[in-house]
Amino acid sequence: VPYTKYVSLSAGTFMKIKGTFVMPFNMDPELQVDFHTEAEGTKNIAFHFRVYCDRFVVMNSRQCGNWEEEVSTSVISFEDSQPFELGILVLSKEYQVIVNGHQCYTFPHRYDPASVKTIRVWRDVSLTSVTVT
Repeated sequence: VPYTKYVSLSAGTFMKIKGTFVMPFNMDPELQVDFHTEAEGTKNIAFHFRVYCDRFVVMNSRQCGNWEEEVSTSVISFEDSQPFELGILVLSKEYQVIVNGHQCYTFPHRYDPASVKTIRVWRDVSLTSVTVT
């Protein structure tokens, strides 16, 4: 970690991330997934998903280096000290986020998913696998 992968996204693309947090939730670990619109750099992010364990989940996008309107929830679908499976499904109008087999969050497209060039998974996690199909 960080893990970066070049991708080409369209409706129907499914990203699956398997891993575990490297510390207990009372130490405030985080998980972050970013869909970047450039091959290098972090100026524009089509989809930003960040988990602050035991506190909240934030979703957002960034244009020209400026964060847009944040969507957050206090619903945490991850379990302390347990492996997780995080899925992100690209639908025609939104991203659907699935945690351990349960659809938990949605985020509307602010950028065309076809503009996404790289994905980055990072923060306080140990990854078992990352697949994009």
